[in-house]
Amino acid sequence: MAATTITDPSTSSAERVTATAKAAFIALLARDLTVLRKEFRMFLARTVMQPLLLMFVFTYVFPKIGQGVGGGAGASRFSTLLVGGVIASTMIFQGIQAVALPLVQDFGFTREIEDRVLAPLPVGAIALEKVVAGAVQALVAGLLVFPMGLFIPATKIDLHINYPLLIAVMVLGAFMSASLGLFVGTRVEPRQVPLIFGLLVIPMTFLGAVYYPWQSLEPLRWLQIVVLANPLVYLSEGMRAALTTGVPHMASAVVLVVLAAAGALLMRVGVAGFRKRVLS
Repeated sequence: MAATTITDPSTSSAERVTATAKAAFIALLARDLTVLRKEFRMFLARTVMQPLLLMFVFTYVFPKIGQGVGGGAGASRFSTLLVGGVIASTMIFQGIQAVALPLVQDFGFTREIEDRVLAPLPVGAIALEKVVAGAVQALVAGLLVFPMGLFIPATKIDLHINYPLLIAVMVLGAFMSASLGLFVGTRVEPRQVPLIFGLLVIPMTFLGAVYYPWQSLEPLRWLQIVVLANPLVYLSEGMRAALTTGVPHMASAVVLVVLAAAGALLMRVGVAGFRKRVLS
């Protein structure tokens, strides 16, 4: 008599639910990336303009008119350290913008978020998809800015790329940036998000070790400690650690741990805020 195999119906049902959720997640992500592809020219314009002007003025125009920061070898050193800072600042603000600003529309008067909630996904997974899509945009933005540091500066750029560290810093930095966007977009009233975004840009940039290494703040010890609350500091320092050898920077292990921890914390708080907004 042939043996009969009994299939556990609950297991098959769980597998079907998992497969459906995975397909829905991929479909939502593919939709967001398709929108990015169709609007790539606009994305390129808003991503490249600011870093292009920064690199052009500070590393090309100033040296050419004899006003290079640091003068002589110092100008070359400044251009070298600026590359990592500009890439970092571009990534973090693109990550924030890619997640926070669309949430203004999603949670606005039309409540467009309800269309996404209809997908066969947990509410937290929908928030995760937004973060993943934002992280992809942050990575693309960083890659677009990278060639500027190679071709724009009028002075010599001394880059020594540590590829494994560069990949780790960029991936963790992109995730952290998008998670910060989720936090801002869910913890601030929709009509106030553009204002908060504007208030974040200037302080985070000037106090984010974009134009100088964090260690150079040693004479202002109080400020050196205060800016450690700025996540851009760690991304800027991590990019310098991955791109240079002669410029001082934080220990790579510290940068990676903080970026990972900050991303996880912001993601957790952001998902809680997202769930509260959706269910309210």
